[in-house]
Amino acid sequence: MAVTKIELGAILEEHALWLGRKGGSRASLHGADLRDADLRKADLRNADLCEANLDGTTVQGAKLDGADLYGADLRGADLGGAKLHGADLYGADLQGADLHGVDLRSADLRGADLRSAGLCEANLRGANLRSADLRGADLEGANLHDADLYSADLYGADLRGADLYGADLYGADLREANLRGADLYGAYLAGADLHDADLHGANLPDFAICPEEGGFIGWKYADGAILELYIPEDAVRACSLVGRKCRATRVVTRAVSSGPNKPAYTTRKGTRYIVGKETWADAWNDDPRIECTSGIHFFMTRKEAEEYGAS
Repeated sequence: MAVTKIELGAILEEHALWLGRKGGSRASLHGADLRDADLRKADLRNADLCEANLDGTTVQGAKLDGADLYGADLRGADLGGAKLHGADLYGADLQGADLHGVDLRSADLRGADLRSAGLCEANLRGANLRSADLRGADLEGANLHDADLYSADLYGADLRGADLYGADLYGADLREANLRGADLYGAYLAGADLHDADLHGANLPDFAICPEEGGFIGWKYADGAILELYIPEDAVRACSLVGRKCRATRVVTRAVSSGPNKPAYTTRKGTRYIVGKETWADAWNDDPRIECTSGIHFFMTRKEAEEYGAS
């Protein structure tokens, strides 16, 4: 349903009265065709724009705080400087939209399509971006403090200097993302894919769960058994940003904690562990972006090794 300029003007007037509690009525633009509308600096706080078509529309500086934009089509829309604090953008299509400097604090962007969107310096603090598609999005300098990015697709996204402090990035796809200078302190990265991500100068969360110096005990599941390993003080060791597995260049199998008694315990990759003997890694990779890579893998607790074996 296309809305004429006169109709839109009347709707906005009624909405202004409603916002000021002077009568009027809430703007109801559910499913409306607003492609030719000029919504610059329009006050549509708490308006109903569910499934509205705003493809390519100019919405610069508009007030859309708390608005219902569920499933709205905002492809290529110019939302520069708009305010969308607490707005419902669940499943909205924002491909290529200009959201430079937009206030999206606490907005619901679950499942939203933000591919190649311009979110430079946008404020997404506390926003819900679960399973959102942000491939190739420009998030340079964006505020994503405490944002929920669980399983979000950020492949190739530009996150230079972004504030991701305390963000939930569980299972997020960050392959080839540019995170130079980003603040990831306190971020939850378990299960995230950081292959080829640029982390130069980034402030990373504490992820070193194994001792940096000295020998220590680790635990491994292999061939149906839980093995107690000793990691010698001169063994090179590494931890991962994205999981609980640690790895070392060599270990000594101290004992079989539980499981069958065998002369040797062999992993699926053919690495053998014999009680009282050393096992060396056939290759080594200390890249913290990757959890499963070259090295002898182990856990810091027996419980984790048991849970891994039961999975």
